[in-house]
Amino acid sequence: MQLTATLTQLLQIQSGESKNGTWKKQDIIVSTDGQYPKKICVSIWGDKINESQLQIGNVLTIFYELESREYNNKWYTDVKAWKIETASSVSTPLANTNIPTSQNFQSPEEEDDEDLPF
Repeated sequence: MQLTATLTQLLQIQSGESKNGTWKKQDIIVSTDGQYPKKICVSIWGDKINESQLQIGNVLTIFYELESREYNNKWYTDVKAWKIETASSVSTPLANTNIPTSQNFQSPEEEDDEDLPF
């Protein structure tokens, strides 16, 4: 699954030791676009943490998996990113395009010698 959202908050990096070695995790908060924007907490694990991408305001495309687990008869769901890309800008400013700003087109009816404003 994937989503495109704007990075709004970085939480502190967590790290620790387990039986498999040292681990680290970065939780980020992203906000979706649309009429009803949603805030989503996404977890990034290990070497997938790329600090150059994780700048507040960046639009990110996040590929993720959902995982739920039970603890003391309560269920918890994690959004785990397995790939993150910085979304590219699709729109270009009008000033950079090569569109003519005005052209003088006349229809055959307008070719007479009268100077009518309409």
